[in-house]
Amino acid sequence: MLFDNTKAETAGNADWIISTSQPDPLAQNANPTTEKSWTGALSAWGVALQKTGAYSLKTLPAGSTITYGTGGALDLANFDTFVLPEPNVRLSTAEKTAVLKFVQNGGGLFLISDHTASDRNNDGWDSPKIINDLLTSNGVDNTDPFGFSVDLLNITTDNPRAIGDSTNPVLHGSFGTVSGSILRNGTTFTLKPADNAAVKGLVYRTGYSGNTGAFFVTSTFGSGRVAIWGDSSTIDDGTGQSGNTLYNGWDDPAGTDAALALNATAWLSKAS
Repeated sequence: MLFDNTKAETAGNADWIISTSQPDPLAQNANPTTEKSWTGALSAWGVALQKTGAYSLKTLPAGSTITYGTGGALDLANFDTFVLPEPNVRLSTAEKTAVLKFVQNGGGLFLISDHTASDRNNDGWDSPKIINDLLTSNGVDNTDPFGFSVDLLNITTDNPRAIGDSTNPVLHGSFGTVSGSILRNGTTFTLKPADNAAVKGLVYRTGYSGNTGAFFVTSTFGSGRVAIWGDSSTIDDGTGQSGNTLYNGWDDPAGTDAALALNATAWLSKAS
């Protein structure tokens, strides 16, 4: 797995990294036991995967470029899954093409959005705009390739619930059963199955179903798989670099965010 840190993922109070040791978190602690073994608000996610012994984790450091097929050590071609955790810098044309080709050729893409007007580095681009731009201007398929778009909303609080589907590997996987999630200033997605029949809403905002109000969505494109989540609060484990204001959404009892993140990771990586 490759976690991105090239798109201002630590701007403001964000700390969306698995470790300050980049590209290799094992250089910080080769045998992590808890989220505090590595420094970053996504450390719980990383440590949980590392402890299984089935995943090799890397971070694409700030200042790097997202590539596919160049032969570099951190090129997407070397990974099963790429995580873009609330990007705050627009991807370049070449980077967007690289991401779409990676998925098309069998890669897994995990996107995490946040609410509209969440521009943490004040460059005019927030994660909803950046993700929608990826879906509509990528040089591979500019016609809604995954079958969803990010809603430009700021939903203050909700506890979205999972659909009833006992056979779904993301909702019922090796890391546990998903009952729902938390939404603390986040957004939702509009599904467009006419554009991609594989798109599926798994978790919905209270009072919503079908093609509107989806909070966690999966889809496929070519040979690859895609998942998207509507709030970075869900992946925040409450620990990270000094000076950041963080909250533990990962373990919030109002949702089952850890199981959802980890099951989705396994599905994207084709481990389930």
